[in-house]
Amino acid sequence: MDFLSLIAVPLALVAVIGGAILKGSTAGALVSSAAFVIVILGTFAASLMQTRLATFLRAWKIIPWVFKPPTNDSNAMIGKIVEWSNIARKQGLLGLESAVEQEKDAFLKKGLQSLVDGGEPDAIRSSMEIELETIEHFDLQAAKVFEGMGIYSPTLGIIGAVMGLMAVMEHLADPSKLGAGIAAAFVSTVYGISFANLLLLPMGNKLKSILHDQVQLRTMVIEGIIAIAQGENPRNIETKLKGYFHH
Repeated sequence: MDFLSLIAVPLALVAVIGGAILKGSTAGALVSSAAFVIVILGTFAASLMQTRLATFLRAWKIIPWVFKPPTNDSNAMIGKIVEWSNIARKQGLLGLESAVEQEKDAFLKKGLQSLVDGGEPDAIRSSMEIELETIEHFDLQAAKVFEGMGIYSPTLGIIGAVMGLMAVMEHLADPSKLGAGIAAAFVSTVYGISFANLLLLPMGNKLKSILHDQVQLRTMVIEGIIAIAQGENPRNIETKLKGYFHH
């Protein structure tokens, strides 16, 4: 569980609502159905126009990673690879067949199966690197969905503010409505900027950071599997793989 993300969400709400109160406004002044429709729905509409369906669906599937990132236990992975290398050293590559059947991760399973099938190290590396690049590109595009939404949101906030001011201009003959009308008009701007800078852009950056860690771990896995294919000493493999992580 990522406790920093869990703390960030309520803290962002406190920053906006508390700031409004300290400035002499009220929390109720920030509630506007019109601003919600223009900014939130408009942002989603712009994102749908920009994004392919598969990418958009993937983006919403990986949102939980912001609060509960996938487990990337590098030490456990290194231990697993060293165990595989010991099995291969004692029983030959065919001895890894049981490990292939037990492995649940599709990427690892494919690499192990290539070992068992007697693939050449260069061929195994090429195949796994292509798959890794494909996975990385797809997930990175999904993370960038939130970056795109973070760009559109402030602009839609300005549109909402302009539309609100247009409505105010229609009531110039009634000065009693001007103050409240102008305040309501700028709620859209608050929505747009807050939504972008306190939620969407940080989410996109957090997801890209998580994806970078996953790519690093899978790159290490490729090197480990190639080392096994080349018959390297298990101790040397462990030393090499530990060099990928310094934390």
